Amino acid sequence: MTIRIVVSGTDTGIGKTVLAAGLVGALGATYWKPVQAGIEEESDAAAVARLSGRGQDAVLPEAYSLQTPCSPHQAAALDGVAIDPARLALPQLDGPLVVEGAGGVLVPLSDELLYADMFAQWGLPVVLAARTALGTINHSLMSIEALRARHVPIAGIAFIGEENAETQRVICHIGKVRSLGRLPLLDPLNAETLARAMQGFHLDVLGASA
Repeated sequence: MTIRIVVSGTDTGIGKTVLAAGLVGALGATYWKPVQAGIEEESDAAAVARLSGRGQDAVLPEAYSLQTPCSPHQAAALDGVAIDPARLALPQLDGPLVVEGAGGVLVPLSDELLYADMFAQWGLPVVLAARTALGTINHSLMSIEALRARHVPIAGIAFIGEENAETQRVICHIGKVRSLGRLPLLDPLNAETLARAMQGFHLDVLGASA
């Protein structure tokens, strides 16, 4: 069974792209971020190409590359474009695929379309990235509810940060989701350290969803 998953998060800036890069490397997958908002520094696609160890050949071009680092709906408006859902159709290719959203699951792509709605259209299981710091229980459980309200399958939750055993336990228990593992804050962060960190993840369950 070919693994095709979406990586989303409970918030922005939590390490979702690093997790996506780790999954791309571990699964030998192709990466696609349909909407990149903010291109002043390294794009997420470039970071994944570098950190996954798979290079640029494993990265598909974005459907939209927007200038301003903000919500995609606002970045598109500032660029004078409207995001067309038809351009966000999943790429047809052989082999594993990792698709990365932007920010949290309810980030708007337009005034009428949220990322969670797009996930529902794609029908792919979501790997939810969640930081282990204070506030993550609330953000994680709300994200899980938003996905389930739209019948989006959840492959599991991946924690990012320092070990917080009780927080991680209670999110999985109340949210009824699998823990795929925990990605520590890596220093240095490079393809080698990320690949080693991903060895502890339970990637064998990604073919199933909850």
